[in-house]
Amino acid sequence: MSSQDRKFITTEPISKGGEAAEQLVWEAVCRAFTPRECLGYWRYPIFSKVGKYRKEPDILIADAQLGLIVIEIKAVTIDQILAITGHRWELQNFYTTNTNPYQQAEHQLFALLGYCDREPSLRRRVHGRALVCLPLITEEQWYHKGFYQLPSCPPIIFQDQLQEQGKGKIEAGTRGCGDAGKERFSSSVLNGSSWKSELKLNGSLLKLIEQTAPIIRGYHLNTEQWQLLQAVIGGTPVFRKQRPVSTTIPQNQQTRGSVLVQVRQHLSEFDLQQEHIGKEIPPGPQRIRGIAGSGKTVLLCQKAAHMHLKHPDWDIALVFFSRSLYNQIIRQLDKWLRRFSSGEVGYEPKHSKLRPLHAWGAKSQPGLYSTICRAAGVKRLNVNDTRSKQPNEALAEVCIQLLKETSIPQLYNAILIDEGQDLIVDDHLKFEGKQPFYWLAYQALRPVGPSQPEQRRLIWAYDEAQSLESLNIPNASELFGEELGHLVTGYYGGGIRKSEIMHRCYRTPGPILTAAHGIGMGLLRRSGMLTGITRIEDWQAIGYQVIIENHNPGERKKVWGNESADAETRGRGDAENRNPTQNFVHPHNPPFQGRWGKENVSLSDEYCPKGEVFRSHLEFIPGQQITLKRPPENSPNLVPQLWKHPVLEFIAYRDRQSELTALAENIIYNLRYDGLKPSREILVIVLGSGFEAMQLETATAEFLMSQGLDIYIPSTLDCNILQPDKEHRDPNRFWCEGGVTVSRIHRAKGNEAEMVYVVGLDNVAKDDSNLQLRNQLFVALTRAKGWLKLSGVGAYPLYEEMWRVIRSGDSFTFTFRRPPEREIGVTDTSELLKRYDTGGRNFQNADLTGVQLAGADLRDANLIGAILRNANLRNAQLDGAKLVIADLTGADLSNTSLQKAKLVGGILQEVRLNGADLSRAKLGNADLRNAQLVGAKLSGADLSGADLTGVNWDQADLREVNWEGAIMPDGSVFE
Repeated sequence: MSSQDRKFITTEPISKGGEAAEQLVWEAVCRAFTPRECLGYWRYPIFSKVGKYRKEPDILIADAQLGLIVIEIKAVTIDQILAITGHRWELQNFYTTNTNPYQQAEHQLFALLGYCDREPSLRRRVHGRALVCLPLITEEQWYHKGFYQLPSCPPIIFQDQLQEQGKGKIEAGTRGCGDAGKERFSSSVLNGSSWKSELKLNGSLLKLIEQTAPIIRGYHLNTEQWQLLQAVIGGTPVFRKQRPVSTTIPQNQQTRGSVLVQVRQHLSEFDLQQEHIGKEIPPGPQRIRGIAGSGKTVLLCQKAAHMHLKHPDWDIALVFFSRSLYNQIIRQLDKWLRRFSSGEVGYEPKHSKLRPLHAWGAKSQPGLYSTICRAAGVKRLNVNDTRSKQPNEALAEVCIQLLKETSIPQLYNAILIDEGQDLIVDDHLKFEGKQPFYWLAYQALRPVGPSQPEQRRLIWAYDEAQSLESLNIPNASELFGEELGHLVTGYYGGGIRKSEIMHRCYRTPGPILTAAHGIGMGLLRRSGMLTGITRIEDWQAIGYQVIIENHNPGERKKVWGNESADAETRGRGDAENRNPTQNFVHPHNPPFQGRWGKENVSLSDEYCPKGEVFRSHLEFIPGQQITLKRPPENSPNLVPQLWKHPVLEFIAYRDRQSELTALAENIIYNLRYDGLKPSREILVIVLGSGFEAMQLETATAEFLMSQGLDIYIPSTLDCNILQPDKEHRDPNRFWCEGGVTVSRIHRAKGNEAEMVYVVGLDNVAKDDSNLQLRNQLFVALTRAKGWLKLSGVGAYPLYEEMWRVIRSGDSFTFTFRRPPEREIGVTDTSELLKRYDTGGRNFQNADLTGVQLAGADLRDANLIGAILRNANLRNAQLDGAKLVIADLTGADLSNTSLQKAKLVGGILQEVRLNGADLSRAKLGNADLRNAQLVGAKLSGADLSGADLTGVNWDQADLREVNWEGAIMPDGSVFE
């Protein structure tokens, strides 16, 4: 899907029974507004009360020139309208007996304009239009019924305007309303012209909207105002915080506090991908993979609030593992509920069907596990009832026991899981090859519909780089087993993606984020990277540019991606040119364009040496010199631009006393001179595992207290308490007013602060090849919203690595030596290849539109019914693959080996099979219209009943082919 298509957001699939007319309206709006600078929403979440229910506008358009347009659709026939009195319409044989469509559209429009008016530069400047659309009624029918004479007749879009635009002059005027409509009709009749020809000339939907008088008349918006309007529509003002400047800050001197004042006056830029994720309600599972600070928690809260207002009868659970997220999530839910209801609905914990739930649950606070236990009539267990005694593994143990002994009740319509990597366990704790907690959640969901019981709304967000326990990655096959591994590939109706990859980081400044990735993966280790991504497409997907300097003498460097290209577009492609990936260089695919050094070239097979197996899924090859660069637009945090000094510092001290003394001095400076607040703006994180980390936490807190600083240890009841009492504690609490929080890494997850201090790097450096400890460091670094100071004691190789990482800035250059201990895959392609490599063969019905699988080995794979439109499968190995009724329209399978492959009933229109080996392949009844089979091997193939119209098979090997009943290239039928 192109970026042009993505600006039209279908918040819920339209393809339900009875919505065919609404679908036509939405398609007509998309056609009319595609060339324009705009945003379009099907069912934008701004809800007005209508009787017992709340209703959102059917269509909202935000247009840079026309402002806001609300269209209310009524799919009634002319005979179903009994009478219209004022704004009230009396109906018969409809789901309701009365309605007030125009007034409803007005209310929703005024609510949105009210949000615009809160921004000084938009106040009373945004045009506002409201229209009613009657897709089943023509203008002629409306006229003959006499409704055009009503003084309260609203601007109406009739069935006539939903057709493709006719050619010719389009007259001015507002259609279907008052005297103007009457005059135009009378003139048409008097002049002897037909009604239909008049409509053809006047049938422009866009022209009609342009000429509809605004309810609120605004002004032309400049670029900055248009960007602000988009941000308002997205809801980003929800997060704006005003910050007074401290009176103790010296005048005319830059401080961290003064920088924060500037940052908080700036609204986050509009993010189209976030709009899709936060406002779409998928009709089944959805996976959201987002880098640290990309807004996963915020978007899940937005999505859950939208679901609740849209479907108040649904039971919805928003689940998380860290109890310190409770209060943050409740605040977010409350903000979004109020935003979507114009302040009329807030979060009510006692009566709401929308429940934030800890994964475990406690005596006084239910969780998902404990709620399921109670509904099943089973006693809930706790951590102390398990063998492992560790919260993460213990949860898996109790879930396994529940799954084995109980029939799981279906309690929920939707379950959303935040920080999903925290609920993953190692293989030895799986339940029948599935992740126990996820499988329990999946079983507790009601199917979306009876025809597809596997479709259940389980939505999970994660970043595998933040996993502190298991190193398994929560893709669909890992969670649900191989048989359901395809659940989140492709799209739902309306273009809703089953899997999203978020590449922009809004929280953590770019230099800190890149350092976190560099040190977390060990990219600059002398002996090679420890963990991470080894495919170019996957690095692009999380917002990096990849430059490869080949190890072969004389070869030029290859550059994948560029600073101005959005990773969204790179990953999904250019719909206009039908290219799966816009800036994706591929040696075997000449249509793709890329940059080699500074020149633009088109690549061909000459760049792949004869006889060499091409790693066409573009993995790193040992010996290659790799450069990873993060473009600034993918890390839009403003602090590095405003702050004149480094935002990331690392200092190694001789001993712990020196480290803690410097820590205290820095915090005192932050409070006295930077004007930072101790709570929520300063955070101290200690590194290490187990007792070692507990000791360091206590020692750090004690020392800070001895220097006159108030501190807070998470879950204690007040400041300056070093150890939480088992009987008197608050596990949900992470901050205490007036105190600087000192926390171990597990409690700090999900939290953030402007100034972060990370203490005890030596506890990681002692075992620097330990991936869990590296992940601790990654999580700690990415808690920072502005600045980070890292420290440790002694001297270790990791320190030198850390300094190299910091000096690298926004790019890393390293020599790839060998595959890492743990490879991370991000894209659908990576997941598929990994599943295949580990023995998985079932990809039945998977949606792999535009997938990059050139050169891949997928022999004997089950791809029955798979969607592989525009896929790149050049030089792939598909011998024996089952592609029965698969859709390969426009795919490139040039030089692919398909010996004995089963393509019976397959859709292969315009497929490229030049040089492919289809010996003894089964192609009965396949649709091969306009396919390219130049030089292909078809000896012994079965093409009985196939449609070969327009096929080009010059120089193909056609010996012993079964042609019975086939439609030949010239249109004749072989007998």
